[in-house]
Amino acid sequence: MTAAERPVDEADRRNRAAQQFWSVVVGAPAIISVLRLVVEAGGELQTTLLLAANVNPVNLVAAFVSTASRVVSGAMVALFAISAVLTVSVDNDQRRWARRGPPLLVRWMRVVPVWFLIVTLLVALVTWKILYLPLLLPAIAATAQLLTRTVDERRTAGEPPGGRRPARLTLFALLLLGYYGLLAPTLVEAATTGEWFVVLILAVPPLLALVVTGPVLPGTVHLLVASGQLTVMIALAWTSYSVATAPVLPSTVTTVEVPGGETEHIRGSVIAVDDASVAILQEQGGVRYVPTDDVDAQVLCPSEADLPRYRLWVHGFHVEDSLLQALGREVRPVTPVDAVCRATASVR
Repeated sequence: MTAAERPVDEADRRNRAAQQFWSVVVGAPAIISVLRLVVEAGGELQTTLLLAANVNPVNLVAAFVSTASRVVSGAMVALFAISAVLTVSVDNDQRRWARRGPPLLVRWMRVVPVWFLIVTLLVALVTWKILYLPLLLPAIAATAQLLTRTVDERRTAGEPPGGRRPARLTLFALLLLGYYGLLAPTLVEAATTGEWFVVLILAVPPLLALVVTGPVLPGTVHLLVASGQLTVMIALAWTSYSVATAPVLPSTVTTVEVPGGETEHIRGSVIAVDDASVAILQEQGGVRYVPTDDVDAQVLCPSEADLPRYRLWVHGFHVEDSLLQALGREVRPVTPVDAVCRATASVR
C-alpha cells in the first residue's frame, strides 16, 4: 500500500463507519416500534393488525420518544463513553493498530458529530431519573476526556507533562465539594433509612469521573476492545428488549354496565372508539368489544413501574422523577390514584 492510497482508504473507512452508525440510529427505532405492537398484542396476528390499523404513527412515535428516550439515551451514553476510552487507547497504541485498522467502535466514535453527542447528553439529562443522573458524570468525563492530554499534545502546546494537572485537580476538588454539599441531606437521610443503593449511586460516580479518562495500558487494549464491544452488544440487546416491551397504549379501567344492573371493571387499553362499540385490549390478553352506550366511566391508572420505591427527595424533587417529570409535577401536582385502579390491581 502506497502512502497516496492510505488517505483514500481512511476516507472510505470513515464513510462506511458513518453509514453503519446512522443506519443503526435511524433503523433500530423503526424496527423496535413495529416489535412493540407485536408484543403489546400478545403475539396474536389479528390483534397486531388491529393495533396497526388504529394506532396513529404520530402517537406511536410519541410513545416511543416518551418511554424509550431514557433507555436509548442510556445505551448511547454508554456507547460513547466506551468508544471514547477505546479511541484514546488505540491512538496511544497506534503501532499495533496501524495494519489491521481501528475497531468498529473507534470508527463510529470518529464520525459521530459533536452536536449528536450534546443532544444525546441533554436528552439523558432531562429524561433520566434524578437518582441515576450522577452516572452521567463519569460518562461525560470519559467522552470528553477532560483530564487527559497525550504527551504529543503537551509538547505541541509547549507544556511540560502534568503542567496543568494541579489546576485541574483543584477545579475538580471544588466541584466535588459543591456536589456532595448539594446532596448531603439526601445522602444522610438515605444512610439513616438504610437505602444503601441510593447512597452508592449518588456518592460513587463523581469519584469514578477522576479515573475513567485517558488510555489504558497498551497490553490491555485488545481486552478492552473485546469487552467493550461485548458490553455494547449487551446494552443494545437490553435496550431493544426494554423498549419493545414498554407499553404503547395508556392503561385504563373502563366501567361498564352488565345485565342485572351491576357494573364490571375492565382493566386494559382502549384501542378504538366508534358509535357502536369500544375496543379494549384487556390486560390479561384478548380484545373485548363493549357497546358504547354501556360505558359508564373510564379512569387512567398508573402501572407498577410508576409507583415510587423510595421516599427520598433532592431539594424538593423526588429521586425517582426525571427533571421533566419534576417540573411537570410543579405545574400539575399528582392526583391521588383512583380506588378503582387499586381494586382491579388487587384482583389480577
